[in-house]
Amino acid sequence: MHENPVEDIDIDSKTTLADLNSQFAKAGGFVAAKVATATSIIQDMNQGECTKFLSFPADIMATGTRGLLRQFVEKGMTDVIVTTCGTLDHDIARVLSDYYHGDFVMDDQKLRKKGVNRLGNVLVPDESYGIPIENWIQPILSELYDKDKRWIPWRIWHEFGLRLADEEKGSESLLATCAKKGIKVFVPGPTDGAVGSQLWMFWQTHKDFTLDILAEEHELSDIVHEADSTGAIMVGGGISKHHTIWWNQFRDGLDYAVQVTTAPEWDGSLSGARVREAVSWGKVQPKARRITVEGDATVLLPLILGPLL
Repeated sequence: MHENPVEDIDIDSKTTLADLNSQFAKAGGFVAAKVATATSIIQDMNQGECTKFLSFPADIMATGTRGLLRQFVEKGMTDVIVTTCGTLDHDIARVLSDYYHGDFVMDDQKLRKKGVNRLGNVLVPDESYGIPIENWIQPILSELYDKDKRWIPWRIWHEFGLRLADEEKGSESLLATCAKKGIKVFVPGPTDGAVGSQLWMFWQTHKDFTLDILAEEHELSDIVHEADSTGAIMVGGGISKHHTIWWNQFRDGLDYAVQVTTAPEWDGSLSGARVREAVSWGKVQPKARRITVEGDATVLLPLILGPLL
């Protein structure tokens, strides 16, 4: 207390993300100070033998933030990804087609008549989503089925990644980068999205086609129990965040935890729950380096991760 005075931010056209992040640490500025702390924690996570988790919901994959996540994987700064089915949907769809800029206050009835879906201020035309995904996935599922009838889900996503790499825009794919780097992508809710619906459709005519979800859970268990230490960057909440902290409770909690969220904690949601709450559940260790950074991940993640890339 009373040891570190607040300093003013001083930037110009030559200021880098690393420079700005360093100034955030000295300037305070409410969330700015948390941004600097988050960067410092992630930097510590990347020292030594820490097993690093990255969890996030699908919505940011519909934005340019996908490129940042891809870079993060490319740089070897995560070991495990836990996400939702929509991440598969958007990654595949954006390799095959384009999404477009829109606005939060567009007329949604008019958009529906035009066959355009609105995701916040991102526009996803029907022709960029469902049909291209179906046409691309179904032949691949037939190939996989001929090889084996039982599949651990992350291995299917790995196969998708290998094939996305061969597409014209394959270098933009997160799944392709994960496949190249040998990063397992865990989707604990694999049927909750377009890709999941395609799996269900394939199953209609191939009833012995099986997703071995429990075998996948066993692999997650091995990762957690074999880790010297664990850390997580968690965007938002929901099943991706919960699955990350749930498994880490079996090793007495995460050693490092960074969460970025827009949600309030007073509604009891997991998205709003600060990482300090997870300490009470044994999902984050009491002495863990931890921080919750409030705000939009599409703005905050470049500020937090940028200096490390």
